[in-house]
Amino acid sequence: MGTHGVPARYGGFETLADFLCQYLADEFDITVYCNAHKYPEQPKEYHGAKLVYIKIEANGFKGIFYDLITYVMALARSDIILYLSPVGSGYMTPLKFLSKAKVLVNHGGLNEWEREKLTWFEKKWAKFNHRVAARFSDVNIVDNELYRGSLKDNFDADSIVIRYGGDHATKIAADHAALASKYPFVKEQYAVSVVRAQLDNNIHLLLEAFEDFDRFKLVVVSNWDVSSYGKELKKRYSNRDNMILLDAIYAKDELDFVRGNGYLYIHSHSRCGTAPSLVEAMSLGQAILSFDVATNRETTEGKAFFFQDAASLKKVLLGLSDEAIAANRSEMKRISGSKYRWEVISKQYSELMNRFG
Repeated sequence: MGTHGVPARYGGFETLADFLCQYLADEFDITVYCNAHKYPEQPKEYHGAKLVYIKIEANGFKGIFYDLITYVMALARSDIILYLSPVGSGYMTPLKFLSKAKVLVNHGGLNEWEREKLTWFEKKWAKFNHRVAARFSDVNIVDNELYRGSLKDNFDADSIVIRYGGDHATKIAADHAALASKYPFVKEQYAVSVVRAQLDNNIHLLLEAFEDFDRFKLVVVSNWDVSSYGKELKKRYSNRDNMILLDAIYAKDELDFVRGNGYLYIHSHSRCGTAPSLVEAMSLGQAILSFDVATNRETTEGKAFFFQDAASLKKVLLGLSDEAIAANRSEMKRISGSKYRWEVISKQYSELMNRFG
């Protein structure tokens, strides 16, 4: 519970739920609670997991009621509840004492209450919900070691690390006729970034660095119109010859085609844990140039190229060689193969749930 549902169409937690269904439905009797507005077709099962639909939006203010209703339903029916992202409704975790169910809370991989996009009240509300969830869950789950330390420091709560998978991203050759016709720039050399249009994802730094950079192009895939930040950037930079600003791509094959055929991948997020877009790019065998924060270093084992601002990003870009890019691609692929595979991650969840019999 806690997501829009499956199959995954929205974000990282939905993708996690999707792959747990694929790998664990034969071992466990799984029910997934779904946002009926996102799934008008409403199939009854997905990879053997039962699907229950709630006619309330799963995000925003309404998401509080969505989570509460699904949580109460789950308490009445389930032995184990996996609650994904308690940022809006962690306050309800103590209701577990009304049943015998065990509650596992996945907090994700960042201090959600510190996001710049949140208002003062939203930050306080997010921290309160994480605090209550951390205190009353049977197991806290995070996706990187740094957030594990944060839960301990902020809430004196222990947690275990189970990471996020990226191997569902699939390399598609640049000579794919239909896709190459739609995205002809793949025949050239380009840097690529897939990023939501919010301030802490630092899209402005990428665009500033490429303002007078002409060695290769920059391709940015984003949901530009969801924020004034994104709209202003797209308006300012959309007519640059060396930049291609694409609207969000939801067709998986198209997205994999665009991000998998770049010269390198630029990850600009400053507030994330094991960022889905980063580990997916690593799994595609991309060289990684990442914003320099501790979580991104932890995810890439410190082996990516790093930048702190537009000037340092441009400096790194100018110093890159084909040999360094090739070596980094191999290193990122090795790391992703050892840490960010759904088969491994699903097994870790299986072992965790089996602790409770």
